[in-house]
This record gives sequence, C-alpha cells and structure tokens, in this order.
Amino acid sequence: MTPPWITTKGGDRGTTSLGNGERVPKDHPRVELYGTLDECQAAIGLARATSCSGEIADELYKVEDQLGLVMGYLALYPGLEEPSPTPLEQVVERVKNEIGETARFVRPGDTLPGAALHMARTIARRAERTAVKLFRNQKIDEGTYAYINRLSDAIYALALWTDKITRDCEKK
Repeated sequence: MTPPWITTKGGDRGTTSLGNGERVPKDHPRVELYGTLDECQAAIGLARATSCSGEIADELYKVEDQLGLVMGYLALYPGLEEPSPTPLEQVVERVKNEIGETARFVRPGDTLPGAALHMARTIARRAERTAVKLFRNQKIDEGTYAYINRLSDAIYALALWTDKITRDCEKK
C-alpha cells in the first residue's frame, strides 16, 4: 500500500493545490514554472552527485537549497521571502575569480557533471521563458524574475568551473 503522504489523489481531476490552499489546473503557468525549476534542481543534484570537487558540490548544494525556497515562494507558501539574484551573482563572481573570464562557446559533454549542469542550464532557460510571461502580467515580482533570469548564468559558470576541476581531477 502506498503511504498517504505520497499519493493524495487530490490531482486526479487535473488540479493541484498551491501553498495558500488555492486549487489551480496542473498546467497553470505558476505550476509550470515551479515544476520546471524542480527539473532544474534535479539536474543540479545529478551534477553534484557526480562532481569530484567539494567546493563545487558546496556551491551546487547552495543553489539547490535556494531553488527549493524559490519554488515554495512561487507556489505561494506563506512566510517565504522574495528571492534575490544576489547569491547567484556571487556564484558567477566566485567562478570568474577561480577560472578567469572566458569568451568561448562550450559544447556540453566534456565531463559528466558538466554535462548535467548544461542540462540544468537549458532547463533554467526554459523556466525563464515561462517566468517572463508571468512577469509581464505582474504575477511574479521583479526580484523573483531577476533570480530566475540569473539562474542560467550561475549554472553556466558552475559548468565551466566543474569541467575545469573535473578534468584536473581525472589527470591525477
């Protein structure tokens, strides 16, 4: 028998509950957005699980943790603060300090964790395309949109750092 906390059967008619108790269709743009961020978080988790660098794994864990809060905020759970892009901007700065600036195009697949992060990056870009519609219609605030807009940048930077560190680990 399935534990009741896994299967609620509440969505059997195509709706789901937001954190404030409101029921909306499962294809509601807000649900689509936090569902896409959930996919992104899972891809980041895959990268973290395969990363050879403790520093990068720590950064990825922080982004995963932030994403959990952002998804809760988007799902309208009470008491959660508006997301800020600042932590993601700090990630980009840290990576720039670690590996320097790069102006080259990257083909995903140099390393397994890097490829997982590039997958996460493309999922984050899909989330941006969903978020901009909500932002234009004033359904999400500027800070939340800015966070989502910076997410793919931070993931891209972490992918570059991951590829560099992983290649160095494999040489040892």
